[in-house]
Amino acid sequence: MSTSDQYTYQSGFGNHFSSEALPGALPVGQNTPQVCPYGLYAEQLSGTAFTVARSNNQRTWFYRIHPSVMHRPFEPYNKDSHMVGTFDTRTTEPTPTQIRWLPFAIPNTEHVDFIDGLHTIGGAGDAALKSGLAVHIYAATASMNKRAFSSSDGDLLIVPQQGRLDITTEFGPLMVAPNEIVVIQRGMRFSVDFPDGPSRGYMLEVFESHFELPDLGPIGANGLANPRDFQTPTAKYEHTNEEWHIVNKYQGELFVAAQDHSPYDVVAWHGNYAPYKYDLANFAVINSVSFDHVDPSIFTVLTCKSAHPGTAVADFVIFPPRFEVQQHTFRPPYFHRNCMSEFMGLIRGEYEAKQGGFLPGGASLHSMMTPHGPDSQTVKNATMRDLLPGRVADNTQSFMFESMFQLRLTKWAIDNQQRDHDYYKAWQSIPITFNPNQM
Repeated sequence: MSTSDQYTYQSGFGNHFSSEALPGALPVGQNTPQVCPYGLYAEQLSGTAFTVARSNNQRTWFYRIHPSVMHRPFEPYNKDSHMVGTFDTRTTEPTPTQIRWLPFAIPNTEHVDFIDGLHTIGGAGDAALKSGLAVHIYAATASMNKRAFSSSDGDLLIVPQQGRLDITTEFGPLMVAPNEIVVIQRGMRFSVDFPDGPSRGYMLEVFESHFELPDLGPIGANGLANPRDFQTPTAKYEHTNEEWHIVNKYQGELFVAAQDHSPYDVVAWHGNYAPYKYDLANFAVINSVSFDHVDPSIFTVLTCKSAHPGTAVADFVIFPPRFEVQQHTFRPPYFHRNCMSEFMGLIRGEYEAKQGGFLPGGASLHSMMTPHGPDSQTVKNATMRDLLPGRVADNTQSFMFESMFQLRLTKWAIDNQQRDHDYYKAWQSIPITFNPNQM
């Protein structure tokens, strides 16, 4: 698979960006002149309410050939959809059982694009109330042809596992390879091509607030995901009179509207509400250099904060290649019952706490307060090994969507043929070494 990227980007996180595909396309000194340069139309995309504090206010001004309102009425999408936006007894089921899925199957047909390849695994809350989140996967074989997708429900954090994503947005194009992520926020229209053929990945959708960098506290001013490593696209437009279909996710359901022009006719834009991508290899790892296994929050790339300080609607956490040097320490992730829900996926390699079974393209869910931890073989290895300085997770990248919400699962996820019903056996042969007569 190629990792080449022919597109240009602007660097930074949360910046006010400006980009134009034609010189002078951005108005000078105002947002909505009576007549815009080149005969363009001004259109604002608001990511927050008008009256949100300036420090958190997000919006972008587009200068486009057609106002995006020039489409025919939305109608229900006429294909079967496996997406959910309200997580109640009608649509989903709860279970506290530890669940693992083997790699999700990629369709054996040639005509499943990104939209039709989306399936909701589970979630919590209600998109209509802007409360909660959803976890999806995509598995697809075909590029989107004259179709664009957007979610009115929330921000999308996409994690490709197999195959690059060649993404066209109203802001410009992005190339996103495995071990990179891309965030496309509420209301932004985009199309996905698959230059490497059949592709698969994961998607986290948050219904409230937006992703931001975690606070660093005593770590200081630098470390973890540094702002300069995030990349936002530059303007590129197309001017066509072909029929396009805009597919909108609204309250968990899909609707489609036809229009007679490309949605990607933005010649220039400026603002701080824009999509971005990030290479996980750029993460500056912080870890213990003395003893004990530190909490996984130290590996947080992005967080979507809740109204409760220190508690997240969702955190995106990775377990990257790093050194391990702790002494007198059980080095794998510890046994745990968590007040948060933990959904994990594997992009490549082998996760350090599981010896087989947890495979690239698969996933696991450890629900709130459900016990979990390293499997039997990992425990045996960790208690007998010499604690020499060494490397862990080389050629591996696993991640976690962690949330304060209890997740409910869709019937598609619970009954999926890739569900590993023997997952519980991973812990059954943990050696019991207790001896009351020996410390």
